[in-house]
This record gives sequence, C-alpha cells and structure tokens, in this order.
Amino acid sequence: MNTVHYFWISKVSMTIASRKQKEKEDKRTLILDAARKVFLEKGYAQASIRNIAEEIEHSPGTIYLYFKDKDEIFHALHEEGFGRMLEKMEPLRFVSDPFERLKALGRVYLDFAKNNKDFYDLMFVIQSPLKHETEDEKWEMGTRTLGTLKDIVRQCQEAGRFQGKDIDYLSFVIWAGVHGMATLYCHDRCLAFDDLKGEDLLNIGHKYFVEMLEKY
Repeated sequence: MNTVHYFWISKVSMTIASRKQKEKEDKRTLILDAARKVFLEKGYAQASIRNIAEEIEHSPGTIYLYFKDKDEIFHALHEEGFGRMLEKMEPLRFVSDPFERLKALGRVYLDFAKNNKDFYDLMFVIQSPLKHETEDEKWEMGTRTLGTLKDIVRQCQEAGRFQGKDIDYLSFVIWAGVHGMATLYCHDRCLAFDDLKGEDLLNIGHKYFVEMLEKY
C-alpha cells in the first residue's frame, strides 16, 4: 500500500468516525430535549423511559443505548442547567468589590431563571431523588453554586459587612429570597401584582432585596 492510498483510507476512516460521533451527540441531545419536556409535563415520578421514547418516536431500547435509567437522564439535565448558570456567573469573578459581586450574582440568577424557565424548574422545583449521586457527592453542581454564594458572602464579611452573621444561614436566606422571586415569576404567580403594569417585578424586587441586605 503506497503512502497516498494509506492517507486516503485514514482520512475516510476519520471522516466516518467523526460523522458517527456527531450522530451520537445529536441523538443524545434529542433525547435530553425530549426528556426535559416530559419531566416538565408529567413530573419526575410519572415520567418514564417509554414516555421519552414516544416523544422522539423511537423505541425505549434506543434510550437505553445512551442512558441506564431516567434518573441518569434527569442528572444529565441538572448538569447541563447548572453548567449554563455557572457559565453566566463566571464573569463576576472580575468584580473586585464583593458586595457589588453579590448584587450582580442575584441579578444573574434572576436573569437565568427568567430566560431558562424549563431548566430552572428542573434544577430547583421538580422533586426527584437524584439516586445517581452518591452519599459523598450529593448534588455536586448545586453545592458548587452554593459555594460561589458562600465565598462571596464570606468576602463581604471580611470587608466589613454582615458582621456577627453566620455565613451558612445568611447564604441560605439570600438564596431563598432570590429563589422565591424567581419561582413566583417562572410559575406565573405574580398576577396579583397586575396593578404594577410597566414595572419589572424581578428588577424592582431585586433592588428592594439589595436595600434590605445593605442594612445588615
């Protein structure tokens, strides 16, 4: 076999391998998109591999080629959602003032919820056992997100704010407050505020929340 012939065969083999890998990635994405819809419509408990397979008009066996069970699918969606959120938070590390970074973190969080309602529901609202994770590695992506918040709160304390406050409890209250606004908005539970037409509830709500934090 001459060098040209060998090179041609190698190039064809690489092309075929690349195409197969792309097809595999596309099918996995198709499954995850379908699963996100099914989980949101039926909830975790009622969703099934068969439901997901029907959504993409494939057999359940096709799903099992990519995921071992629905919990692994749900976990993959969690990973994707938190990955997207953490990517949005990444630029905040360049904000030098920790309290300004904390304020910006809340804004990023609310914007993410507003623009990614499906993922937000899967990440924080829909209840699931998340059996995929071990006892030593529970909700790793959620822990990373909480760690980001706690680090900023700790730096605020070192800069003179929140003196005498427990970092864990304060971080819980801050997350709960912003999460509450996000969840009410994402689930259209803000209709009672229709008299505030023209106002952006998330923007104004965040502003008021920050003003309360400034008094600590």
